[in-house]
Amino acid sequence: MTDPISDLLTRIRNAAKAGQQEVFIPFSKLKSEVARILQEEGYVWSYELDTKNVHPRLKIKLKYQGKQPVVRHLRRISKPGLRKYVSCDEIPRVLGGLGIAILSTSRGLMSGNSARKAKIGGELLATIW
Repeated sequence: MTDPISDLLTRIRNAAKAGQQEVFIPFSKLKSEVARILQEEGYVWSYELDTKNVHPRLKIKLKYQGKQPVVRHLRRISKPGLRKYVSCDEIPRVLGGLGIAILSTSRGLMSGNSARKAKIGGELLATIW
């Protein structure tokens, strides 16, 4: 697989559209950090490492409002073929602050708001609302 972040976002998007309560994703530290940010921002209930199988995987419990998923749109911005870097002043406000941007910074993965407060930029991985 050439783009694990895109795979994570696609699996979450497909599970949310299908109305599933949880989704399993092959584990990596990067995917675990993205799931941590999604939980901190209130887009998923929880995430945990599942080691029952031969290969470890992430178990993410999706959040719904009624029958509608909280995660309505996931968009990959920086791709392996075209990286997108932003300074702290260029971090986008997704839907006027209703969504989040996920950045890979020198201090690890951060949401757009926390990177803006820390005054650091980085690679703009995805936007979510």
